Amino acid sequence: MRLSFYKLSLKKRIQLLFIFLAILCISVTGICSYLFAARSIERNALQLKQGILKKSVQVMDEHLRHIVVSSYSFMLNETFNQVMKDVRSNNAFNYYQNLSLLQTSFAQLKLVEPLIDTAYLSTPIGDFFSTKDFPDRTKHFSEEYGTYTKQIGWNTLWIVTHRNELFQWKGNVLSLLLKPTVLDNHYIPNVYMVVNMREQAMRAILEQDLMNNQVQLFLLQKDGTMVIQPEDRQYDFNTGREFIDHFSRGGEGDFNYTNAQGEELLVNYNTLSMNEDWVMVSIQSKADLLYPLKKIRWLIIWIMLFCIVLALILSNLLASALLKPLHKLQSLMAKVEYNDLDVRFNSRYEDEVSSVGHTFNRMLDQIQLLIQEVRTSEQDKRKSEVKALQAQVDPHFLYNTLNTIFWKSESGEKKDVSEMIVSLSLLFRLGLNNGNDITTLKQEIKHVEQYLQLQQKCYEDLFTYSIHVENLSYLSIPMLKILLQPLVENSILHGFRDKAALGNIFIKVYRQGEFLLLQVTDNGCGMDAGQMEKAVYEHDVHRKGYALSNLRSRLSLHYGESASITFRSIPDIETTVTITIPFM
Repeated sequence: MRLSFYKLSLKKRIQLLFIFLAILCISVTGICSYLFAARSIERNALQLKQGILKKSVQVMDEHLRHIVVSSYSFMLNETFNQVMKDVRSNNAFNYYQNLSLLQTSFAQLKLVEPLIDTAYLSTPIGDFFSTKDFPDRTKHFSEEYGTYTKQIGWNTLWIVTHRNELFQWKGNVLSLLLKPTVLDNHYIPNVYMVVNMREQAMRAILEQDLMNNQVQLFLLQKDGTMVIQPEDRQYDFNTGREFIDHFSRGGEGDFNYTNAQGEELLVNYNTLSMNEDWVMVSIQSKADLLYPLKKIRWLIIWIMLFCIVLALILSNLLASALLKPLHKLQSLMAKVEYNDLDVRFNSRYEDEVSSVGHTFNRMLDQIQLLIQEVRTSEQDKRKSEVKALQAQVDPHFLYNTLNTIFWKSESGEKKDVSEMIVSLSLLFRLGLNNGNDITTLKQEIKHVEQYLQLQQKCYEDLFTYSIHVENLSYLSIPMLKILLQPLVENSILHGFRDKAALGNIFIKVYRQGEFLLLQVTDNGCGMDAGQMEKAVYEHDVHRKGYALSNLRSRLSLHYGESASITFRSIPDIETTVTITIPFM
């Protein structure tokens, strides 16, 4: 079948491929559009729900915080502290008097925080409460909360929804269990205070910011226990390990969950800051969220069918215009026009277009071969020029140094001569660099230091020097060798030539963006910076500046236009020469 397809005419192949591509493209476009829209709606819904959830968590945290603050404020008044003194001294004679005095405090507590339904204070000398709340005398505090008070290491404890057994009203409440403190911030044994909030009021806070009935909020513990029971549990989910593992570590986030009925749910969660063991969870059915997309899905299907039929009708008319191989060859030629010579024409067919394409490929191969030969020739030429320019540096420096050593020897300064010869030997070893033109910044610094030490021997009391490298990690950077020595030589021979005061040379190496700057500053007699820069860049190799002109040529050959040398001079105050090279 494949061979038969290859033997078809180009027009027939284009007709078949056009029909296939039309069906494929429309199908992929429709499916991808639907999936993209569904994913976008899902992502936006999760983000919107997370925002609603954060707001609900903040509201709930604020109410819980206010409940805690109100409860501790209750413990700070004088009446409460007087009661605690009687408790500490085990004085039960004033029980009824203290109970009467605390009625105002209990009333104020409920007035300050309307969410508080009842409050109960358990002490060894008796229990205290608001008499208006009608306590249930048949129930004892230890029966209801004894298991919680035996826990270790708590000061405040939030208790999930449960029946209010201490009072005659038996509705469901959430409780805050506290260990009261007195003025000296010490806890009194067996003294506990419980503050109850009606579950219905807390549920109203939980659901007050919901935008629609498709989203349901739950307040759970990290172990999956329900903190507030919803009146109408719209979505069924199992609070097993598979579900709670997503939020057991706390924080906030979202995940997808499939319940036992196979319904896929979108779940957001956020941990309360007032009680990090409580997590607020919002749940929405993915099917309910994507219900509006069903109409779009059917619309896409009808469009796909219409386009497929239209493609079948028009394929014969458009086949002659859709000569894909020719278009491919045309696009390749356009890329070659913009210097992309790596393109190649590939085809499994043996038709006229393929023949032209193979000829096109052979032409590109020959062009690339010629370009490579020219590039290799140019590289060899540049290396030869760098070697020749490098050789110009060595005789110039050697002449100046040996001339100084000769006069030292004639003057009988054998020790200085010996030290200078050793320094010169080390200088040449660093300069030769095993025949390599590239060295490191560390070696370049050592090289110029040896030169400066030699020149200090040659010209005693003429100058001092200092070297500063901005970052020691730069010392391993590769660079062209013998860049600093010509600049230092120029400062010594020309900058300090007519200067009576002590000269100073400061070498600074630092980074600026993508470039490394090597800067030599002296306080010599100065120069005409503009004239010097013009002479260096125009290769005016007169005697005074041929070393710098040579230096500029070496920089240009190795780094191209990315390297430069600049001059700045204030006569008799400061002269600075800066070399800029790429930061390798």
